[in-house]
Amino acid sequence: MAVNKIDAKLLAKLFLSGAKNLEAKKEWINELNVFPVPDGDTGTNMTMTIMSAAKEVNSLMNTNDITMETLCKAISSGSLRGARGNSGVILSQLLRGFTKVIKEHDEVDIPLLADSFEKAVETAYKAVMKPKEGTILTVAKGIYDKSRELADSGYDNLEEFFKAVIEHAEYTLSLTPEMLPVLKQAGVVDSGGQGLVEVLHGAFDAFMGKEVDFTSFAKPADSSAQGGARAEIETDNIKFGYCTEFIIMLDKVFNVKHEMDFKAYLESIGDSIVLVADDEIVKVHVHTNDPGLAIQKALKYGALSNMKIDNMRLEHEERLFKNGEAEGKTEEASAELKDYGFVSVSAGDGLSEIFKGLGVDYVIEGGQTMNPSTEDIVSAVEKINAKTVFVLPNNKNIIMAANQAEYLVEDKKVIVIPTKTIPQGIAALINFAPDQDADTNKESMIGELEFVKTGQVTYAVRDTMIDDKEIREGDFMGIGDSGLLSVNADINQATFEMIDAMVDDSVELLSIYYGADVTEEDANAISDYVSGKYPHCDVEVECGGQPVYYYIISAE
Repeated sequence: MAVNKIDAKLLAKLFLSGAKNLEAKKEWINELNVFPVPDGDTGTNMTMTIMSAAKEVNSLMNTNDITMETLCKAISSGSLRGARGNSGVILSQLLRGFTKVIKEHDEVDIPLLADSFEKAVETAYKAVMKPKEGTILTVAKGIYDKSRELADSGYDNLEEFFKAVIEHAEYTLSLTPEMLPVLKQAGVVDSGGQGLVEVLHGAFDAFMGKEVDFTSFAKPADSSAQGGARAEIETDNIKFGYCTEFIIMLDKVFNVKHEMDFKAYLESIGDSIVLVADDEIVKVHVHTNDPGLAIQKALKYGALSNMKIDNMRLEHEERLFKNGEAEGKTEEASAELKDYGFVSVSAGDGLSEIFKGLGVDYVIEGGQTMNPSTEDIVSAVEKINAKTVFVLPNNKNIIMAANQAEYLVEDKKVIVIPTKTIPQGIAALINFAPDQDADTNKESMIGELEFVKTGQVTYAVRDTMIDDKEIREGDFMGIGDSGLLSVNADINQATFEMIDAMVDDSVELLSIYYGADVTEEDANAISDYVSGKYPHCDVEVECGGQPVYYYIISAE
């Protein structure tokens, strides 16, 4: 008899099988990178994102009380905190939207799947500032379109439904090169879209009875081992004494203006504000001396649930007493919260030292070859004893994960400066003014980014054609902010041509950061070229120690 409904236990198996298939195909997906550079990481990022959720789901499978609600929470929470790179963040948002619809049901049928796919697409599109067609978003939308068509036509056979949806997903994926010329020129389909299709293939295999080896999913680390963020705020000089948290179950419109007004009100009565809203609920966190004011304001928008109010002053005194410190304070406990702290992503010992020298408190090792997860960024922020923490992603593929971290930290203000390159991160730090408030600094740091040009030299891992430039495996490429600047079989010539494309009369300073595979002598030869050809430019040479990229060069 045909199966036409899916319960929580079967859905968990489908999810784990989808994750397993994506993991098996990750290296192939990595190779679909448009630029033929040795850091293609879409497959890796998507795999690590979904595996973060799969570990939680597998742990849940070992219990006897798996329900649709607990399964959805494991998928949504695990993928959100484990999200890496733009493709991983989008995948986490697709999963988050999907689980929003089905978590209230014991079983899933075809009409409910169509509703879930619709919410998944809506959630993912909202998460991207400027959605672009020809990407994973397009493939996800194709999946929804087909599922809705089938649901509306009265389909009730899940096997045939899945076959038709996957076939249409593959067809939509095949169209991505026609939507994005850069894909067509490189001769590849969108890698994120391919990853999503592989998840569907794996899920369908499990639906058809293929066994999944659950033992390969390691048990997730106990999140409580990291400790609560508030435990690090050991100070009796607390300006706002009550940590107040609640959820508003919306019963009226709560648009962007309402969100901004409510947040402004909370800022007038407290600090450490986190406000995350969707169509149905608003999660609120604030430190204030009068929780009643926050609650009264919130009641205008709907009923409240999950209310929690903690007296932080009292908790602080109790912790001191329990630790045997009633008569005195440890050095850590007595340390006052500083106003500002900084987290920066960087790869290479030299670059990490440069960031630390500019005042960065915590450097996350990562970048082009390994994008840190949302959880990595949250953990770094929570280690810093500051009221406001600035996060510098220094890579366009890390910005979305950093933005998600901003909403997960509840005891301090987090500001993400959308730095896309290492030189942008350095420029932002140099323009930070400790005597200015956080918002003024944010504005000035972001404003500085447009004055920094970045060029990076690496090598090609395959033959291809980009921007009408023929590239052969092993060639050296100079990649700028907007695309390919140079290609040459000689590394010095590729670097010289890239610099020539970057420098104009407005450039006054060139900074050369040489990588792990470059000697100081080689870097000085590049410096001599710049000094001779562009005498109006000052030139600085620094050892960055970064992998993959022989040179990272900034022009300001």
